[in-house]
Amino acid sequence: MPSETTKPIRYIPLSYNHADSHASALRLILTLNPHWEGPGNQIEFVRFTDGITNTLLKIINRKPGLTEEQIDNESVLMRAYGNHTEILIDRERETSSHALLASHGLAPPLLARFHNGLLYRFLRGRPAGHEDLVTGFVWRGVARRLAQWHAVLPIEAASATAEDVPNMRHVDVDLPKLKKDGISVITPQQPGPNMWTVMQKWILALPTATEEQRARRLSLQKELEAMVRELDDGQGLGEGGLVFSHGDLLCANVIVLPDGTDGADGATVADEGTATVNFIDYEYATPSPAAFDIANHFAEWGGYDCDYNMMPTQAVRRAFLTEYVQSYSHHRGIPEASQAEIVDRLYKDVDRFRGIPGLYWGVWSLIQAQISQIDFDYASYAEVRLGEYYAWRREQDGSRAAAGEEMPLRERRWAQEA
Repeated sequence: MPSETTKPIRYIPLSYNHADSHASALRLILTLNPHWEGPGNQIEFVRFTDGITNTLLKIINRKPGLTEEQIDNESVLMRAYGNHTEILIDRERETSSHALLASHGLAPPLLARFHNGLLYRFLRGRPAGHEDLVTGFVWRGVARRLAQWHAVLPIEAASATAEDVPNMRHVDVDLPKLKKDGISVITPQQPGPNMWTVMQKWILALPTATEEQRARRLSLQKELEAMVRELDDGQGLGEGGLVFSHGDLLCANVIVLPDGTDGADGATVADEGTATVNFIDYEYATPSPAAFDIANHFAEWGGYDCDYNMMPTQAVRRAFLTEYVQSYSHHRGIPEASQAEIVDRLYKDVDRFRGIPGLYWGVWSLIQAQISQIDFDYASYAEVRLGEYYAWRREQDGSRAAAGEEMPLRERRWAQEA
């Protein structure tokens, strides 16, 4: 078992400049790897993403005589943060999470931080598409890896302070001191950062310029309060009902490793018919109920277009959870005789949480609609995701059936047996 303490992360006192991408990225990589300068080196930049949320560059040194695998093994990923993303993401906690994951072999090594981003080792493999997520070959690998996260990572590591990560500005908010427009913040059962407090911060960050915006924020706050009363019961897996969750397990954050390779931990080898996968992007990693992390992943089976025909049926969810519990039990030393009961309980919990990702990402999208410059219709996406939550609510309270209305596709697919 790796030590829970990690060595200090190197800090490079430079910034990435979006307007001068090549020169600023080159300064960063040569500061990190001064031996990449001079004859015989051929530095190249491969742009994966570019926008106000993040810029992700793969930096390679195509030295003569090296194979593609050797080049990849020495490559570096540079993630530069976008403007205003501190409203949504605690970058200090993201860095701490990455370092912790790396110490457990669950993330590529973190090489250095700079003023507005991170440098870390490239992870070979291919990002999954949402079509991959619904295939047994991939979802079995996801179930095993996610269970490993939930079983071995300590949730107290998500409560790092500015002192734990030098040179990082502390952006966490003391929620109990906040009260806006009559909103009293929630008090979850477990202290410290978790998915409930994240949602609370996001709701408090919603725009309030108009009466309509203020009314909507108050309405969303009431939904959050109801969710905490109903679901924050401390009864799930982990410590006080919380595990260290990825929080954003969409298809692009699932990396399918090449055949015949081990995972980031260097030990987990997939069986025939099961992919070895790793997870990337830890911006939203925080303690949460395991059922939320799993339900949130299932919500991503529909992809960015929210194709609800792809949602897992009852049989598929139970098979996924059976795989998950076997892996979780292996890492926690839980006897086989207890596993069926855990699957049954977790199945019910995931069902209870199936609407919460819609509320979570719906609020997130309302904020993105105000701050993001990416060419994406966040306002419409917010309505789609919030619609998932309210559709679930109407199933729970029976109002949809009482009104004689047809069950929405997402709920219908979720209720399907096979």
